[in-house]
Amino acid sequence: MRTSQDFLKAGAAVTFIGFIILLLGIVLTISQHSASSQMGGVIMIGPIPIAFGSSPEITTNMLGLGLIFTILYLFLWKMKH
Repeated sequence: MRTSQDFLKAGAAVTFIGFIILLLGIVLTISQHSASSQMGGVIMIGPIPIAFGSSPEITTNMLGLGLIFTILYLFLWKMKH
């Protein structure tokens, strides 16, 4: 029978592999695109989105994505309580 330690180790391994794949994807994307490419992202701190981007259009799109994540987070949190 599996113990909780086995699941903890498996979860940590999957998370680590995910970060490695994400890092490789970022490096490959940057190396294949020219300097004129646009990039952006969203950092979620709890339900609060922090959006950033290389142009105002990308930043606005990322903020919209962050708001969608916030609404989804609040909806799921409300369903739990």
